[in-house]
Amino acid sequence: MSISDVKKRIAKRVALELNDGDFVNLGIGLPTKVANYIPSGVEVFFQSENGMLCMGGIPKEGEESFDIVDAGGQYSTLLPYGAAFDSSSSFTMIRGGHVDVCVLGTLQVDGEGNLANWIIPGKIVPGMGGAMDLVTGAKKVIIATTHTNKGKPKILKKCTLPLTAVGQVDTIITELAVIEVTEDGLVLKEISQDTTVEEVIKLTEAELTVSEDIKVWKDE
Repeated sequence: MSISDVKKRIAKRVALELNDGDFVNLGIGLPTKVANYIPSGVEVFFQSENGMLCMGGIPKEGEESFDIVDAGGQYSTLLPYGAAFDSSSSFTMIRGGHVDVCVLGTLQVDGEGNLANWIIPGKIVPGMGGAMDLVTGAKKVIIATTHTNKGKPKILKKCTLPLTAVGQVDTIITELAVIEVTEDGLVLKEISQDTTVEEVIKLTEAELTVSEDIKVWKDE
């Protein structure tokens, strides 16, 4: 499977977690692809921490506007009933608990729901953006990530990189599995059609409890 197909699979599975009427913030990179796979009959409202609500899709070539970009600086669109506002209002919405779901990528996530997604020491990065606020302000935090980094586990017993947040992750979705973070640790809820429980456990450093009613999800 190509990396493009891997990301597509993850994004499609994450989209199934969203409910009609949710206010949703998508992190830059892989999470933005979730917007392409919202199930029919489900309407969600996308929020961007740089100050937009009810974002649309990517604009057609030649119709881009420098005034309408997402939090990652990529061209976006605003739906007719959408709104634009300043960053302070946007972060008030996030910190006030008015975002239902945020979807973020990660460098590492661990068995206690800790998240490290903003810096590798020694490397220059622009900053963590709104991630710290989003993971503490959103009602549900979903991590959308490849299961490993070139075969090296990203779901660890304990994160080793600087943390973005402590104990805030609710669900981890990879191309191989859907994992729920509980007070008792990580619970393997689903596996993809082309893997096994044993393979997922092998590629996960953190301890996994296999759900008694574990499901297999199939690509459509």
